[in-house]
Amino acid sequence: MKNLDDGSTSADWQTVSTETNFQNDHLEVVTEQTRTPSRRAPQPWTIVRRKRAVTIAALTSDRKLLLIRQERIPVRAAIWEVPAGQIDEKTELDAGAIAAVALRELREETGFELAEGGELLPLGDYFTSPGMTDEHVYLFLARPVRPSATGHAHEESESILDCQAFGAAELRRMIDQSEIRDGNTLGICAHLLARGLLSFDHK
Repeated sequence: MKNLDDGSTSADWQTVSTETNFQNDHLEVVTEQTRTPSRRAPQPWTIVRRKRAVTIAALTSDRKLLLIRQERIPVRAAIWEVPAGQIDEKTELDAGAIAAVALRELREETGFELAEGGELLPLGDYFTSPGMTDEHVYLFLARPVRPSATGHAHEESESILDCQAFGAAELRRMIDQSEIRDGNTLGICAHLLARGLLSFDHK
């Protein structure tokens, strides 16, 4: 019986039934009847199950944050984001394996890699939209980064249009004016600010 972060145990959450509505290689949509710690009568809920993912804040030697500009079909827009990607492995991964995925996604999406003597720091994790999906994202800081000799390796399904480095003042303006609207990017900036790893006081 596993103790959970909210003080409950795994036995306090009981799945009574599960019906699969849709499934492909990237996600599964299910409707579950679930008993929760506060509601003993089963509650129906439709859930989008997704693979775990990584998100990377990549800082250059002059403390600028790398962002990619990517076309996103669901919102019909090209938006600025930090690099991110799903963890393909279905088995439980250790911290080292998850970090390796983060470094791979950094290089593939931006064409950058850790500089010699650089570090990859775990920043924690978060749930992207817990009201409808179990997607679980691990956050990392890579610093400093440099251009990779092999360049980027965008996947065929991606439409990455640009990659640029932005200073703190520009990031602050972009967030304030809703030019940055991606949840991963906003979330990882919040972690960086909370830990003093990024400051909007810096130019």
